[in-house]
Amino acid sequence: MNNHTKSSSDQAETLRALNEKKASEIGRNGDSGVTRVFSITSGKGGVGKTAVVANTAVTLAKMGKSVLILDADLGLANVDVVFGLAPQYNLNHFFSGEHELEKIMVDGPYGIKILPAGSGVQNFTRLDGHHKMRLLDALDAMSDTFDFVLIDTEAGISENVTYFNTAAQDILVVTTPEPTAITDAYALMKLLSTQFHEKRFNLLVNQIRSEEEALDVYRKLTIVSNRYLDISIDYLGSVPVDKEMVDAIRKQKVFVDAHPSSATAKAFISLAKRLCYETAVSQPKGNLQFFWKKLLNVETRG
Repeated sequence: MNNHTKSSSDQAETLRALNEKKASEIGRNGDSGVTRVFSITSGKGGVGKTAVVANTAVTLAKMGKSVLILDADLGLANVDVVFGLAPQYNLNHFFSGEHELEKIMVDGPYGIKILPAGSGVQNFTRLDGHHKMRLLDALDAMSDTFDFVLIDTEAGISENVTYFNTAAQDILVVTTPEPTAITDAYALMKLLSTQFHEKRFNLLVNQIRSEEEALDVYRKLTIVSNRYLDISIDYLGSVPVDKEMVDAIRKQKVFVDAHPSSATAKAFISLAKRLCYETAVSQPKGNLQFFWKKLLNVETRG
């Protein structure tokens, strides 16, 4: 084993040890009872973000967690397609005032609930302040219903992307080892940091061929962010590339169900555990955050 490979292996072991330590600490301290809201986001399309959302949601549900997926790509819906669903209503009907969230919510596998987006409709691809507050209030009314809310944002740096990322409790940036994907992931974090004062990010490197490749991506992003941005990036792991993933999407089957013993499925199990073990932020970022009222109550009790 050469020194470079040994160094990468040591770093991977260190990251795993830190995650295990965090897990044991959370286990001792108990669950805060706060709904965890993660925006799953990317600077670039085509990095497998929606597949990450679907497979993570199924894995969390199998672990006994109650999960809501919010498809926040309001012009190009994808989540319902991945699950093979054909919803009658979508978020366009909510924002237009035709139906409440409960009416448009559909059932996915393992008790997962899904708020589907519309497709091919531009009306709400840029939400105004009224629509944002209405969504916040409607979700706040469900504050005791879910353990996790996973928001599948659209790719890029549109106004809706920045809104859903700043409204989420935690931000999970998905990238691949592709140079353009890494560059766009950094651009998204830079925008959220400099213009919206986000300081904490989580990173998942998708479609990797080796753990060394994933750690190299993490190193690159950490070096440049330490030099130019005042942010922290937590490495939540990686997901190996698997040619069967495309086939699963084509067949509208969730990969972790179709190939439960694969290395990719095991990677999603590790990711789901890390999401559970991540220490919840005890203070809301502001009143434009999902479930901020519940966080305020927790902080007051604490």
